[in-house]
Amino acid sequence: MIPPRVLTIAGSDSGGGAGIQADLKTMLALGVHGMSAIVAVTAQNSLGVQGYWELPPEAVRAQLDSVLGDIGAQAVKTGMLASTVLVETVAEVLAGLDAPVVVDPVGVSKHGDPLLEPDAVETVRTRLLPTATVVTPNLYEVEQLTGITVDDERDLRRAADAILELGPRWVLVKGGHLPGDPVDLLTDGTEEHRFSAPRVDTRHTHGTGCTLASAIASYLALGEDVPGAVGKAKEYITGAIRHGFPLGSGIGPVDHAWRWRSR
Repeated sequence: MIPPRVLTIAGSDSGGGAGIQADLKTMLALGVHGMSAIVAVTAQNSLGVQGYWELPPEAVRAQLDSVLGDIGAQAVKTGMLASTVLVETVAEVLAGLDAPVVVDPVGVSKHGDPLLEPDAVETVRTRLLPTATVVTPNLYEVEQLTGITVDDERDLRRAADAILELGPRWVLVKGGHLPGDPVDLLTDGTEEHRFSAPRVDTRHTHGTGCTLASAIASYLALGEDVPGAVGKAKEYITGAIRHGFPLGSGIGPVDHAWRWRSR
């Protein structure tokens, strides 16, 4: 049998914890065939991002045309897109694609390093988000995209509604930066689903956003509807965080292979 195919469009993490590397590990763990279009290369480790270099837009477009024109995809996930021209290049392709798209609107790394040029934020709002089946902002990204600051769980729906006005079909607002046990809100403006899990006492959480978005895309490719895909992806990322491990001298990654190791 040919497994479902999922394409990630993102940056490479030389440390292996986030970005393209995390996406492909997640896809393998969940039983889909992962493919990649790399938009940038980072020099990155457990301590932070020491630098990144964008690929030319024609190189990104060639990767997308090559994969989608021959192999195709049952779902697409976007991550770090870095600049206005790269956001525009990717959004142009996604606008004509008949497959679910999960947008992780990456603006900053786990260590606080910027991964999106300031002038590209408006392009994400106006060009990329309208292509999204699901967009998965954390609270920093909500503020970057809408100007809304989320101070407690009561603000999650207001933030979600503001994101929905930018054009995606669904939004998953990740509340992990709020005090207490984390609660994420998923809504399409009509339905509302909340996902909670006990907070894990660990600092080794590098790659959580990439992993969650890739898991959602994988489950969509496997035939789940959006709430079902998000629910299963939350179970997977919760286990991956629980099994996160130290790597280097800083923040270690989540464990994408935790289900295998647990056996």
